Amino acid sequence: MRDFDDELREIKREIVESRALIIKTNNLTNALAADLKSMSRRQMGNERRAFWNSASANVLFVVVVIGVVKLAWDARVEAVQSETRGIGEKIAKYEADLKALQQRGDDRARAESAAAAFYELIRAERRQEVIEGFENIRKEPISRAELAFFSDAVDRMRAELSIKSYQTGLDHMRTGRWHEAAVAFEEAIRQKETAAHTPSARLNLGRAYRKLNRQRDAIPILTTLSEASPDREVMDDATLLLAECLLDIQAWNDAKTTLRSFIRRFPDSPLINDARMALADVSIKH
Repeated sequence: MRDFDDELREIKREIVESRALIIKTNNLTNALAADLKSMSRRQMGNERRAFWNSASANVLFVVVVIGVVKLAWDARVEAVQSETRGIGEKIAKYEADLKALQQRGDDRARAESAAAAFYELIRAERRQEVIEGFENIRKEPISRAELAFFSDAVDRMRAELSIKSYQTGLDHMRTGRWHEAAVAFEEAIRQKETAAHTPSARLNLGRAYRKLNRQRDAIPILTTLSEASPDREVMDDATLLLAECLLDIQAWNDAKTTLRSFIRRFPDSPLINDARMALADVSIKH
């Protein structure tokens, strides 16, 4: 009986120990399960972080690649555009140069035609037309040699017309047609102001003006001749004629001054006696 009780206690003890072991094992299993769940959550978190990190890296890589490609593309586009602009500018320059060459060619052809027509006028001795057309021909792009030739021709024709007008004026003076003489002398001076006969033309124009009672028009011309004439042969005549014009308009003091100047400057003039008589007469009367 005692042995049976001992065996029963041993069984109970084993049952208790087994139960305790089961509980402990269950606790350990629960703890392991919890640990496994925790590890699983951490692993999932790590995997998610790794996924997003990988995705971010991929996105960043794609963005960088796209940026590099865009920069390279923009650089290439800019290079092509710059090259295109350069070609366009060269084409525009070539077109402008070609147009300028064509324009110069047209201008030169027109100038040659105008020069040829002007030369024909010179050969035909059509003096007035040559003189009137010279200003137009000199505006054309003709050569320096052509311009020099035409200038000489125009100067020669001006001189010829001036001489012709001067001689016409002398003819009118001899016949007493003073108005026609004045017009002819004016034309002679206008055609060639620097000709050798121009001082004589001015002197005779002064005479014609005096005969036409235009002493005030004659006085400026005669004053210039009496003071500084290229032809000294007319200075004494111009001075005495100036004094006579001053006497005509009753400018007594100016007339006396001019006559005294004549006597002092031209003591050997054949007109010296006329000047002395005129001075004496005006001095007595005024």
